[in-house]
Amino acid sequence: MTDKNKPDGAYDPETEGAEIAFSDKMSYGDYLGLPQILSAQNPLSSAPDELLFIIQHQTSELWMKLMLHELNAARQAIADDHLPQAMKLLARVSRIMEQLNSAWDVLRTMTPSDYTQFRDDLGMSSGFQSLQYRLIEFALGNRNLAMVKPHEHDPESVRRLREELDRPSLYQAVLSLARRRGLDVPDAVTASPSSEPHQEIPEIMAMWQTVYHDPAAHWALYEVGEKLVDLEDYFRRWRFNHVTTVERVIGFKRGTGGTGGVSYLKRMLEVELFPELWHVRTAL
Repeated sequence: MTDKNKPDGAYDPETEGAEIAFSDKMSYGDYLGLPQILSAQNPLSSAPDELLFIIQHQTSELWMKLMLHELNAARQAIADDHLPQAMKLLARVSRIMEQLNSAWDVLRTMTPSDYTQFRDDLGMSSGFQSLQYRLIEFALGNRNLAMVKPHEHDPESVRRLREELDRPSLYQAVLSLARRRGLDVPDAVTASPSSEPHQEIPEIMAMWQTVYHDPAAHWALYEVGEKLVDLEDYFRRWRFNHVTTVERVIGFKRGTGGTGGVSYLKRMLEVELFPELWHVRTAL
């Protein structure tokens, strides 16, 4: 033994030049803000599963923060006709949704008995009140002005929601791209930012039929259309995983935020973000 504190063969990172002194340097934990992140879990009960519940929702909010960042960048790239960049960003958004879907698998390990030990401590707090989730829905075009109301206690949240409502949705950005590519898109569809959920429009349906009948002639739009379908596919799975997890854990009880719980979530399963892109498959 060359050092009385190290057994023979023990790995010493210092011998390979690894930095081990961080009193005056930025460490891994410093860069990531880990002391702040890892101290942000403050269970209100002694129930063992409350930590799981908190971490699952906190990590989901972190993924949603990244999702918003990428969605906004993709929307701008489409507006600027930087389509290869937009395709990469939209593919990343779908992978983020995949991570959000996987989180439900962990939460589903919590049984009804586990949840009832701390449910009352949640008060009226609910994922229904997630600002970032609402911003994502607004960015994707599912815009309902009534959904601003749960955030009226926080002026900054209202400002962000109004700012999003003042922008064209992602789908509007794609339809504007179609017009720039010479396809027939009614002016009214993209003339101003949408303020309500998009409903199927016959002219937009006909436009997508043109694209899908001849992908080679309209490859850029065909590719972006499929990326939107990918994204909504993952989004639908997220909603389905949400409703089945809630039903599995609380049955048909009313949600902590006052919604109908499972009944509300099942209604959300019927929402179509890009209806023409789904219905064009029937028309081909």
